[in-house]
Amino acid sequence: MHEKCGVVGVSLEDRDAARPLYYSLYALQHRGQESAGIVTHDGFQQHSHVEMGLVGDAFEQSDLEQLNGSQGIGHVRYPTAGSVNACCAQPFSVSFKSGSLGLSHNGNLVNADEVGDQLADLGHAFTSDGDTEVIAHDLARNLLEEDLVRAVKRTMSRIHGSYSLTIMHDDTVLGVRDPEGNRPLCIGELEDGYVLASESAAIDTLDGELIRDVRPGELVVLHADGTGYDTYQLVQPENTAHCFFEHVYFARPDSVIDEQLVYEVRRDLGRALWDESGIDSDVVMPVPDSGRAFASGYAEAANEDADADGVEFAEGLMKNRYVGRTFIMPTQDERERAVRLKLNPIKSTVEGKTVTLIDDSIVRGTTSNQLVELLYDAGAEEVHVRIGAPPIVAPCYMGIDMASREELIAADQSVADIRDEIGADSLAYLSIDAIAGALSKSKADLCLGCVTGEYPYDIDGEAKDREVDRPAIGTAASADD
Repeated sequence: MHEKCGVVGVSLEDRDAARPLYYSLYALQHRGQESAGIVTHDGFQQHSHVEMGLVGDAFEQSDLEQLNGSQGIGHVRYPTAGSVNACCAQPFSVSFKSGSLGLSHNGNLVNADEVGDQLADLGHAFTSDGDTEVIAHDLARNLLEEDLVRAVKRTMSRIHGSYSLTIMHDDTVLGVRDPEGNRPLCIGELEDGYVLASESAAIDTLDGELIRDVRPGELVVLHADGTGYDTYQLVQPENTAHCFFEHVYFARPDSVIDEQLVYEVRRDLGRALWDESGIDSDVVMPVPDSGRAFASGYAEAANEDADADGVEFAEGLMKNRYVGRTFIMPTQDERERAVRLKLNPIKSTVEGKTVTLIDDSIVRGTTSNQLVELLYDAGAEEVHVRIGAPPIVAPCYMGIDMASREELIAADQSVADIRDEIGADSLAYLSIDAIAGALSKSKADLCLGCVTGEYPYDIDGEAKDREVDRPAIGTAASADD
């Protein structure tokens, strides 16, 4: 099961953790809308409340009042495959001979079936088809024989793939990031305790201070009295595999991930987009909301370019805030209907103008096609599309919903073909080199599987690649091609 989720854990000195966890989950709601849950521990026993739906729907005041204890973990979930029901909602709880365990997971294991089968042969009974339960059972088994740090290390040696975890063992909260650092996880300090979270925006919500990212392969153990934390580098990675798509699309723009503010990275990517494929037009407009920072950087670079005519940055599409993200709607039919529900053009910005439309990605192509059509209907003379990421040619196995190859428009079509399909006058994508440059990372330390088809993990039927000496792929096409 592939999951893109949000995880959080807190340990406080002398107040209940439930409300700070609840606020944190609100800050991470963009990471998952399917279910929400909190598990706390009061020093004697574990308390749990997990429900389907958005954070605001999953918790009543009375639910928070029953979640006693100064330590706890939370989770928001969006499943991209597998069961969409309460059995897979998290945090996942298990009680066993040496105590209780709660576990929240963001990411996706590539060997969950194998480890699960081994545990089932040893007598473990599973209640879900999710990989989180596999991690919980393996860790519980190791805790019967080892201390906490050794048990976690042993589990890390068995599970492979993408995972950022917040775990509660009795009243001890810990965070673990996989050796490749594929999914984000950071640690922050509060006035009366410490917090672990998928994104720093959750720490900001609690009026805390970001300390740093949890390092790839690192275990962070929060003291049960909320006064500090210990860290253990359990695995020393040769290379990381940071997910570039967190910066391009998924994370909140106000979060700091791997020491970079997501908003500034997106602006830098927009500037690079102008440098690589800028085209003179009357107006530059974003697809809201994720295209906004790219468009801002693109327009700024265009206006600084002495050889360009200068361009107006304007909001040409208005968003209906009450329609969910089309990217994660379950069926194609719903996605198609949602575009017109969601976005409406501002005619005066568009009519009689040449327009450059900037978005973060094209996945299936449906939305882009409808947006181009909307702009022409509103009177645009020309529509040029610029994308702040390379073409997505392969699925993501690491926890972001990237569809199957059959659904991905770039999997078997050239940029010129895609331009024709979406009906634009020109289309250009950002290069992989520009992504690596904006993130200040070597391509060898990024997970680029969805844009290269070569993955940093062993995945059945897929190519594994650490030799990132790749031929350049075409990233631009104009109507003249």
